Parts: sequence; C-alpha cells; structure tokens
Amino acid sequence: MTVALVAGFMTLLDVSIVNVALPSIRDDLGLSSGGLQWVLSGYALTFGLLLVPAGRYGDARGRRDVFIAGLAVFVLASAAAGLATGALWLIIARLVQGAAAGVVSPQVSGLIQQLFEPEERGRPFGLFGATVGISSAVGPLLGGLLIQFLGASQGWRWIFFINVPIGVVAIILGRRWIPTAPARDAAPGSLDPAGVGLLGLGVLLLLLPLVEEREWHGPAKWLLTVASAAVLAAFVAWERHFERRGGTPVIDLGLFKVRSYGLGALIGGFYFAGFTTIFFIYTLYLQSGLHYTALLAGLSLTPFAVGSAVAAGLGGRVVNRYGRHLVVTGLSLVTIGLIATLVALHFVPGHHAGWAAALPLLVAGIGSGLVISPNQTLTLSEVPVGRAGSAGAVLQTGQRIGTALGIAVVGAVFFNRLAANGGSWSLAFRTALLVTLAFVLIALTAALTDVLTTSDKSRDEPAPTLQDSRT
Repeated sequence: MTVALVAGFMTLLDVSIVNVALPSIRDDLGLSSGGLQWVLSGYALTFGLLLVPAGRYGDARGRRDVFIAGLAVFVLASAAAGLATGALWLIIARLVQGAAAGVVSPQVSGLIQQLFEPEERGRPFGLFGATVGISSAVGPLLGGLLIQFLGASQGWRWIFFINVPIGVVAIILGRRWIPTAPARDAAPGSLDPAGVGLLGLGVLLLLLPLVEEREWHGPAKWLLTVASAAVLAAFVAWERHFERRGGTPVIDLGLFKVRSYGLGALIGGFYFAGFTTIFFIYTLYLQSGLHYTALLAGLSLTPFAVGSAVAAGLGGRVVNRYGRHLVVTGLSLVTIGLIATLVALHFVPGHHAGWAAALPLLVAGIGSGLVISPNQTLTLSEVPVGRAGSAGAVLQTGQRIGTALGIAVVGAVFFNRLAANGGSWSLAFRTALLVTLAFVLIALTAALTDVLTTSDKSRDEPAPTLQDSRT
C-alpha cells in the first residue's frame, strides 16, 4: 500500500508542482505562451486518454507488472524532462510522462481492490483520497522551495529529477512487496485502441488552435475545430459500433443514460476545466507580473490547496447525508471565493496582492474540497456495481480532458489580453479569472439543475453508494 500511494502521489504531484516553475522554464528554454500551455495540458491529456485502457489491461494481465512498467516509463520521462534543452524536448517528455501516469493511476485503485476485502477497503481508499489532497497542497510549495534553494535554472529541473530516486525505490520495493495476481487474457480488441486514437485526435484538434492562437496567424486555424467535431462524431459512432460487435469501448456511452452519472460527469468536466487553471494563471501573474519569487508564489497558492485538502475529508464523510446539495454548496463557495479574489485584486493590485487574495482563495479551496470527492461519489452512486470500475475511469478521463481544455481556453484569453493591453499582467489575470469563473458557474448550474429537478422524496433519501465508488 505504501508503494502504491507513493507512486500515486508522484503522478498527481506533477499536475500541480510544475505551475510555479513555468516562468523559470520559459526563461531558461525560451518557451512561447503556447509551449507553456502544452507543458501542462499535454500532461493532462495523455494522462486522461490512458486511464481506461491501462486499467483494463492491468485487470487482464496483472496489476503489479503493469504498475511497475508504467512507473519505470514515468521515471525515465521525468529524467528526460529534467534534461530538456529545448521546448519540443520538454513537451514530448511531458506527454510521455502523462501517459505513464495514466498507466500507473488505475493500478493503484485496482491494487486496493485486489489486496483488501470489501469491508477493509474504507481505510486504504481514505488514505488514497488523502494522498490526492496532500499532493495538490504541497505541490506549489515544494516546487517553490526547490527553485528558491537551487536557483531558477536548476530548480525547475529538480522538480522532475526528484521523481527519479523515489521512483527507482518504488519499483524495487514494488517487485518485492506487491503480490502478483493470475493474469487472464483480455478479449480480442477489448482495449479499443481505435477509440483511444479517435478521442485523442479529436481533443488534440480542438486544443491546437486554442494553444497556438498567438503563433498561428490567420483564421484558417479555426477550421481545425470543425475537423475536431467530425473526428469526435466518428469516435461516438465507432464506440457504438464497437459495443454492438461485442467489444468493450473506451467510453461506455450507456453510462450517460444514468441521470446522476451524466450530470455528475458534466459537473466534473467543467469544474476541472475551471479550478485547475487558477494555479496556472495565478503563478504567472505573481512571478512575471508582480516579481514574486517561486517560493512566495507557492505560498500564495497554499491557502487554496490547504482548504481543499481539509474540506475533502469532511465532504467524504457527510456526502451521503446531504447529497448533491453539498456539491452545490461547494461550487457556491468556489464562486464566492473567486469573485472575492477579483475584488481583492482590483483594490490591491500591487505587490500585496498575494496577501489580499489569501482569504478568498482559502474560501474557494474549502469549496473545492466539497466538490471533487463528493461529486465523484454521487456520480457513481447509481451505476451498477459491475460497471463501477469502468465508470470511475471514464469519469477521471473526462476530468483530465476538461483540465487540458480549460488550460487551453483560459491560457489563450490570458496571453491575448496580456498582448492587447501592453503587458498589463493584472488585467490579463483578472480577465482570465472571469473565464475560469464561467466554467465554475456552468458546473454550478448543472448541480442546481440536478437538485431542483429531483423529487422531494429522492432528495430526502441518502444517495446509494457503491462498495468501490472511490475508484
């Protein structure tokens, strides 16, 4: 369990720790605004695309070997990212690193199911949930400390290098401590590589004109969004055909016929598109606009991360009592916190902005902790037990794709506003934060729709839970 949690911690830490290093990476490697976005969104995209097929492959071929193989690739990709001498090198390393994280992550939850009896799984899943919260909380601060003590040119490299010794130890101990399980052959074609390819291509075509908006001139680039729609339509058609043929599609479209699942997936996708971008644009604003050190920028992000980590524990305990009302409360707190952040930065736009935004971001973080884990539990609550693993993986896939799209959209607005207003970082940040707020409001609208359209009787009843819903 220790080995699995350490590996899960590393893969999730690399989602948040890189944010404070972005200005240092930009200055050292000469990354464009699009390059910075690819460093983040590329990791999230490949992470999401591999979750479902990797989970299915681990079920079929044995989770220990798949876990160790994914962890080995993650270590190698981390070393490659730390050695990068140019933008393309770093972006490719991050894409591979994200794909490896997508292989490792589903094996962690799968190992909990394999190693513990149903009545024993509450504690290890609780530890896994705490690991997720802690990784988000310490990421910006740890990244800031490394850059502060090792310098800008070397500190960002050690953000990646630090994974190497920890990963090597985890591989060695994983070979010794994680028991094997009998492998069973997967059904032919059950991994659905065509589905993964179509989904990845469709999302990539949608991301390209957004991320490269500053570098690619002319309106022709927006034709890629039309191509994206066509590819995604082909993906849906293929998934239906593949399922009729007896295969197991990468995304089980039938899951979305379950009302709570469809609305919960919508909430999760839009919320992840919103809240993950806060770390991206806020660190750029603080370091490049207000000339904060990486350590101070990491400390400024800590209130949100700590509030989220603390509230997540509470949310997991009371979700069955309050149901989707808890998610509405969380999203409302996030909305209030982001609006208060905008107000605070309007009146305190200078060097003290980090202090002025600390309390609003703490409120937003507490709200975030009441959204993510409770929404996942509620979204999976009415899914048949036999489809719970697939449903959980599909839900996480949507969240990672939402993250990639959010970074692309908000990043495009941020850098365009920055260029259009003569380098006004404050105005660029506040404008981009409005887009982030719009994503959160869409998620809040979906949650309110669920609450308001549910009958009084069903709202008064506690939401049913699955034995393994946290996967």
